[in-house]
Amino acid sequence: MKKKLLFIGAGAVGSYLGSFLSRSGHDVTFVDPWAENVETIRRQGIRVTGPHEPFEARPAALHLNEAALLPSDYDIAFVAMKVYDTAWAAQLALRHLAPHGYVVSSQNCWPDPVMAAVVGPARSVGLIMSNIFVALDAPGQTERGVDLAGYKRQEVFRPGEHDGRISPRVIELAEMLSVIDGAQPTNNLWGERWAKLSQNAMGNPVQALSGLGSVESSLSVEGRAIQIHLAAESARVGLALGYSVPKFRGAPAEQWADASIRATYGALDRHLTPASPNQRNWRASMAQDVIKGRRTEIDQMNGYVVARGRECGVPTPVSEAAVEAVRQIESGLLKPARENIGQVLRRAGIQLQTAT
Repeated sequence: MKKKLLFIGAGAVGSYLGSFLSRSGHDVTFVDPWAENVETIRRQGIRVTGPHEPFEARPAALHLNEAALLPSDYDIAFVAMKVYDTAWAAQLALRHLAPHGYVVSSQNCWPDPVMAAVVGPARSVGLIMSNIFVALDAPGQTERGVDLAGYKRQEVFRPGEHDGRISPRVIELAEMLSVIDGAQPTNNLWGERWAKLSQNAMGNPVQALSGLGSVESSLSVEGRAIQIHLAAESARVGLALGYSVPKFRGAPAEQWADASIRATYGALDRHLTPASPNQRNWRASMAQDVIKGRRTEIDQMNGYVVARGRECGVPTPVSEAAVEAVRQIESGLLKPARENIGQVLRRAGIQLQTAT
């Protein structure tokens, strides 16, 4: 059934999701702070490319200062802003919801408690999005970074209630999102959210501090080492907190957590080694932020892992060193460089293992 959908944020994720939903017949409106992006969408729509036939979508688009003109009758509002913008974006979304409407957090990190504090748990739905990489490098042009030859439909979207119920609305939301890729509701929002956080935390800061892409950062021993240690720390914290953390980056959370075991480390090192250096060298969102001179989500990503690790007594030395390095890059005290990977590992007291 056709829905009236509001997207607070028409960046990479928002524009990609919103374009598909607009094409499938829903009434989609974007509100975005990037003026040039809004004007481009108004003038020529959004060009969508990826592991599918390219298409153009023509949703409505408003500048942020025009949001006051919107009615209060939207069925669903998607917040697709950086996680540090969650509170104000949720307030804006709430203002324009119909009485039966709800807000979907389509973001990285750990936004759901902030969302619930603003709109209430009863009007909050979390959305986990895994194995999907999108970029908005130019206004009105969004691209999903998967090579067509290697693409297979996969489970990407998992909407979930904060209390774990499989409610009619998360079932409906999964059905809506299935026009993009595989989708199913989850009764494990918090475990799923931690798995996605861990996956982001093992790759985003590495690319941000090194300037390397996804393939480049996994071609070297040091690049794989820092990813393994970041994943291990995140997995240990999530498991210590009692979350049921599913597999991430192709390996079980328990295997990442056991990376201090030599044989396990060796298996993970082989797992991360690219099959070919000619694969698409994708850049994670934090790396894109650094290139564009924007604030990153390092404090809400790896910084959150560090904070929760302190709560439950799990050491996170590599995460702490990575947070500090990215903060220095944000402040201009450090430039992205391959050598930063080794410096972070040494600062954390890590000696490289020889994978077996």
